[in-house]
Amino acid sequence: MSLKAQLEAIVYATETPITLDHIVELVKENVLASGAADDAEVKSRVRATLEELIADYSGSDHGVEIRQVAGGYRMSTKPEQHDTVRAFAKSLKPPIRLSLPALETVAVIAYKQPVTVPEISEIRGVDSSGVIATLLDRKLITTAGRKAVIGRPILYKTSKEFLLRFGLKDVGELPSMEEFEKLMAESFQGELLNEPTSEGSVAEAVVSEPSAAASTPEGVAPEEDETAEVAVITEPTEGKTNPAA
Repeated sequence: MSLKAQLEAIVYATETPITLDHIVELVKENVLASGAADDAEVKSRVRATLEELIADYSGSDHGVEIRQVAGGYRMSTKPEQHDTVRAFAKSLKPPIRLSLPALETVAVIAYKQPVTVPEISEIRGVDSSGVIATLLDRKLITTAGRKAVIGRPILYKTSKEFLLRFGLKDVGELPSMEEFEKLMAESFQGELLNEPTSEGSVAEAVVSEPSAAASTPEGVAPEEDETAEVAVITEPTEGKTNPAA
C-alpha cells in the first residue's frame, strides 16, 4: 500500500484532528521498510505526502478537503457543500434509544425467531409484553404469523429496519452468544452491571431456555420503556459528513 493511501485512510477515519507525530508513529515501520534512512526522513516524507493529499482534495471536483485544525489534520466537507450536507443530515433518521429490557428482548427475538411473547418472557424471566409494543412501534420487529398451538399466539421476528439499524446484511451476521455476552458487558457498565435478572444473563437464557415460564412483573409500563436509556442505535452510513468549522 502506498504511503499516500495510508495517510488518506488515517485522516478519513479520525474523529478528531490527528497530529503529524501521531501519524508518523502509525506509518513509521512501513516508511522505514520502504527505504527511509531515519526518523527525520520518515517525518519529512509523511509531511510531504500530506501536503500532496491536501492539494489533491483542494480541487473543485472534490466535495471534501483535508484541513489543519487545532494542531492536527482532519477531513471535512467544503464550505460550499454545507447546504447540501445540512439537507442530508436533516433527512437522516434520528438515533433510537433502547432501554436494557428492550435491548434484551430484541436480542432474544433475533436469536430465537420466530418466537412468541410467552417464550420471550420465559427466556428473560420477566413479562415482556410491554417491551414488545415498544419494539413494534419502532419497527425493529414485526409479526410472523401465529404459532400452531392452543391459543395461536403471535410469532415475532426482526425486521428489515433491525438489519439497517444494526448494520447487518442478514441475521446470519449476528455475533455468537459469547461475543454478544461480551458486547453486553462492555455496553452496560456501572450500575447496570450490578442489576441481575431473575434468570441470569440474557445470552445464557437464550441458550439454556429455562423450562418454567416466569411471570415476574417487569416493573416498567409499555410507555415507560425510555426511563432507563442505556443504548443508542444509529443508522450506519458509508462515509462521514463532518462539516468544516
